[in-house]
Amino acid sequence: MSPENDVLVLGGSGVDTIVHVPELPLPFADSYMIRPGIVTRAGQSGDFVAVSVDALGLRTHHLDMVGDDHEGELVRALHRERGIPFTCVPSDAGTKRAVNLVGPDGRRLSLYDDSRAQESDRLPEATVRELAAASRHAHVVITYPCAYAMPLLREAGLTVSTDLHNWDGGNPYHEAFALEADLVFLSTVALADPERTVRDIAARGRARVVVATAGAEGALMLVDGQLTKVPAVEPPAPVVDSNGAGDAFASGFLFGWLGGQSVERCALYGAIAGAHACTVPATRTDAISRAELLARADELTALQGP
Repeated sequence: MSPENDVLVLGGSGVDTIVHVPELPLPFADSYMIRPGIVTRAGQSGDFVAVSVDALGLRTHHLDMVGDDHEGELVRALHRERGIPFTCVPSDAGTKRAVNLVGPDGRRLSLYDDSRAQESDRLPEATVRELAAASRHAHVVITYPCAYAMPLLREAGLTVSTDLHNWDGGNPYHEAFALEADLVFLSTVALADPERTVRDIAARGRARVVVATAGAEGALMLVDGQLTKVPAVEPPAPVVDSNGAGDAFASGFLFGWLGGQSVERCALYGAIAGAHACTVPATRTDAISRAELLARADELTALQGP
């Protein structure tokens, strides 16, 4: 029997409050008048991945710890509205929250509420095993306590991906994810030497593919010791917010990878999805559709020629 899910997403659910600011960094002032206003909506890293791979036609299930609070209901409602199965483990600490300051150029500064996790938190072993047995692949968000689920996913025989986001290459918290995943995504924003970091991840861990994204400069991709440059893709509309671009890149890449495409094609899908995400206002949790992605990929491939 084929697995019920193509992608099991672990962690990364939560709520963001979006505040548009006149510039970043924001100079000190007693007050600012904000337009177009302040909006609170469901959608953090795991939610973005779940929404994105679902929009690309992959059968998706999301698992995370969520509080019995207003923010938790926003997260549950997002999944209900999109028809994405969501297994919620009760969290006494409450649903994860953040405030995103978004500048006019689309850059953001995220302030995460670090009180929304407890060291004793765990995803129930039986639940992880059951969902893993029904899935082809797991994407693990680096939110606490997902690292403890990694050995269970390995036992189930799943391939695993993760996104280290703005890892500096040294923080030991990220290593449990970086060294146990088959596909590793991360941003170059905090890396002094991106090539050294991606090679170190591959040398010390399980990763078959490591991709370090660099926004408008494209990405570095390491496959079997070979490092290549992935060109950036021009966004289809003005850039309004970079939030979720990395999650979209990972989702596009996974769409190709689970479909048996070449790593070059996977990277193209990722670049297209990431560019599209930058055109979506921070107040929405939306993703590129399968039809849009394939059409854009065919267009770009035709322009490149044989």
